[in-house]
Amino acid sequence: MKVLLIDDHPLILAALRSVIQGLGDHVEVASASSGAEARAMLQADSSFELVLLDLHLGDADGFDLLTEFRGAYPGLPVVVVSASDRTSDVIRAIDLGAMGFVPKRASNETLVDALRQVISGGVYVPPMSMGTSLAGAPAGSVQHEAIGSNFQTASLAQLGLTQRQTQVLALLLQGQPNKLIARELDLSVETIKDHVASVLRILRVSSRTQAVIAVSQMLQAQDQRAVDRFSAWRASGRR
Repeated sequence: MKVLLIDDHPLILAALRSVIQGLGDHVEVASASSGAEARAMLQADSSFELVLLDLHLGDADGFDLLTEFRGAYPGLPVVVVSASDRTSDVIRAIDLGAMGFVPKRASNETLVDALRQVISGGVYVPPMSMGTSLAGAPAGSVQHEAIGSNFQTASLAQLGLTQRQTQVLALLLQGQPNKLIARELDLSVETIKDHVASVLRILRVSSRTQAVIAVSQMLQAQDQRAVDRFSAWRASGRR
């Protein structure tokens, strides 16, 4: 697996490289210290399988880069690693298609767990309280209702999703729009809309981003076998 680290601080890059190489001998790590360098590296090499992105770079806004990369490389997971841990920044990053958000103050173990969750097809967000209003949220952002604690302790299998709903949720977690989900599952867009609405209702949330966060927090509330169970759950939806 080839990973690209994007951060303009040499010490942070060195620390991240050390942690990520600890994932195994199969991991190859490259680094970029600017947005321009990262663009050039991704354009020149299509073999990257994961990107870790700092939000504050000297030559680019991290959110703008996230949007750019998700548009240009929709199949490439991007995990934000930021000094910020504001709920509004987490929500914005997930809204823009990030597959994870890890505060830099997190432990090495947390970063490794987060990356494993993303590599398995899940989404990682730090534990946080979801209220009806978000201080400092970007103008025009969706207001998020509280996610019930019962969903943080339940397992995905216990939600009672049908096989098709499982497939739809797995693709939602990858940031796929309804049109691409419809194409992937060979269904009409209207049928996908109905399935998405059912999934949101079962999760007791009102937006895709809330669904992503709900699933992430459910996994975090469980033990270290949660990622393996998540992989098995996703596989069950493909049968």
